[in-house]
Amino acid sequence: MTDAIAVFDLDKTFTLHTQGGIRLRVLRGVNLTVRWGDCVVLADPSGSGKSTLLRAIYGNYVPQAGHIHVRHGDAVVDMVGAAPRTVLDVRRRTVGYVSQFLRVVPRVPALEIVIEPLRALGVPRLEALERGRAILERLQIPERLWTLSSVTFSGGEQQRVNVARGLVVGYPILLLDEPTASLDAASRGVVVDLIAEARGRGTAIVGTFHDADVRTALATRVVTLHEASAA
Repeated sequence: MTDAIAVFDLDKTFTLHTQGGIRLRVLRGVNLTVRWGDCVVLADPSGSGKSTLLRAIYGNYVPQAGHIHVRHGDAVVDMVGAAPRTVLDVRRRTVGYVSQFLRVVPRVPALEIVIEPLRALGVPRLEALERGRAILERLQIPERLWTLSSVTFSGGEQQRVNVARGLVVGYPILLLDEPTASLDAASRGVVVDLIAEARGRGTAIVGTFHDADVRTALATRVVTLHEASAA
């Protein structure tokens, strides 16, 4: 497998148990390949399943059918049906994920939130702190906030901490779900630069971006799930 990600015939259905067992088929036969250095942007409207696809690739959702092959070091892991410890190892070493919202344990300082993925990889604490401080500076989070819990931050500050946590490791694969949402123009520009730099290093990226200018700046390919289903 030379691609970073290869999705085959993926189906995902949700059952709404609180609404009489209604079944919603969100993903239908999706096929998608992502090469190293690609930034594939999903351009469907809201509610079409873009976030569902990202979460399935990350192993948060279990599809009903299909396969998701992810290059993980020298191996290829099918995230559909992989053992939980394998999924966790893929997340720890290979796939970074930036969601639309920062979900953290209250009272944990922002800097500690950012460096936690580095520490999980065994990076020495002093090196992890140096890298964490550098990316928080780059994202213009004031130093006076680094020792505070990010639950007290504004929405834009929380999102920048979220981005810092997702990008600090330098994962080979990145899944980005509206990473520039709630950001002002200056902060959005910094995040775009960081993502472009990762793409330039060969990182494989799949993302959703509401802002058309961000899509234009980052996308090497723009696809829709309808096209992916027809592939």
